[in-house]
Order: sequence, then C-alpha cells, then structure tokens
Amino acid sequence: MTPETGDRPQMSVEDFEELVRRAPKELRNRLEFLGGRLCLRHGPLDVEEFEELAAAAPETVRLEYVDGKVVVKAMPDGNHREIFIWLQEQCMQHRPDLRVYGESGVMAEAYRKGRARTDGAVARKGHFKGHGEWSAPEGILMTVEITSHDHDTDSDTDRRDRIDKPVGYAAVDIPVYLVIDRDNDTVVVYSEPKDGRYQQIASHPWGTPVELPDPLVFTLDTEELKDYAG
Repeated sequence: MTPETGDRPQMSVEDFEELVRRAPKELRNRLEFLGGRLCLRHGPLDVEEFEELAAAAPETVRLEYVDGKVVVKAMPDGNHREIFIWLQEQCMQHRPDLRVYGESGVMAEAYRKGRARTDGAVARKGHFKGHGEWSAPEGILMTVEITSHDHDTDSDTDRRDRIDKPVGYAAVDIPVYLVIDRDNDTVVVYSEPKDGRYQQIASHPWGTPVELPDPLVFTLDTEELKDYAG
C-alpha cells in the first residue's frame, strides 16, 4: 500500500466513498482510505489510469499526479479565494491582455507525464478555448500555487509545492512559477527554466514589491496580502 497524500487528512471518508463509487471498475479495489489518507494497493497508477480516475472524481476531490504518485489537493478556504482575486486584479491592472485562469490542469514534468492542478495559470485571453481537463504547457506564461496554510513543513504537500512542482514546471519550460506562501508570509518567484530547473528563485516578504520577470514584466503590490496573514 502506498500513501498518496501528506500527513494531514485531505479528504473525508464520505468523499473517499464517493470516489470509489465513481472510479473505473478496474481501479476500485486498488483504492483504500487509511488515517485520512488516500492509498493505492498493488503499486502506482500510470498516467492514463490516473486520468480516468481524476475524470471520475467528485467535485470535492481534486486529484493530481505528481512524481508518479496520485495526490489529493486541499480545497481552498476563504483567504485562499481572496488571494486569488487579489492576483487577478493585479494582473488585469498591469496586463489587460492576460488572464489568471483558476483550477487549471497542466501537463508537467519530463515527457509531460505529470498532471498538476494549478491554483492559477496566467495566459493570454482565450488561450484555453477548446482545451480538455489537462492542457499542454505551451502558451502558459506563469503557474501559481497558493499554499493551503494547514500543512506541516515536512509534509508531502509542502514538498509538492516547493520541490516537485518547480521541477515539473521547469521541465516543460513554463517561464515563471509563483508561490504565495501562507506559512511564511512570502511570495516566491521561480524563473528562467533551464535543464529541468529554475535558475532564479527570489523570495519576498508580504508588503514588499514583487517584480515578475519576462514575459510578464510588471510589479505586484503585495501590501493587501498582509490582511490574510495568520
């Protein structure tokens, strides 16, 4: 059995039961729920099996496929949603040609074998027209993660946001990855992807200006983020 989430419960038993009910028949007996965590029996899923499972999942269960593992992404709370609106407003103010698309599925990692569910994806207006659940990375200028504010610094969730996802996005040359870190009250900008790694990483305390590099090239006013601290 392989645990597929971090140390804290990310889904309820009711959500798990609904996931099993909806899952493809051949995957149902491989799903288990132990200690508030989704587990898999008989080894990991491949990406095609994951896509089938994710497509069947109820709206309250957001699944990702990161570093070969099925993981459960935490549902957003009120402050999370307010931070997303703040980012949308900042983007529209400086770059009216761009949009911040919420809940975007992106093909990531080497050979596009990862399936990341971003909190936000910045692209030109109309970019996602006609796309399915998982979009190719071309044309996405920046991916955004707003941390869940309820995870331990050593948890799998923490590793996904700060280690696995930067590697996954850099591998497909997404120019910028933005982490709005609610644990440390910082905004972290990853940029200049090369050879599967971001070459530049800059961390800024909330309340200080944050310059977004090419191809965005504008400055975020982060003063409002202080309202969502704690």
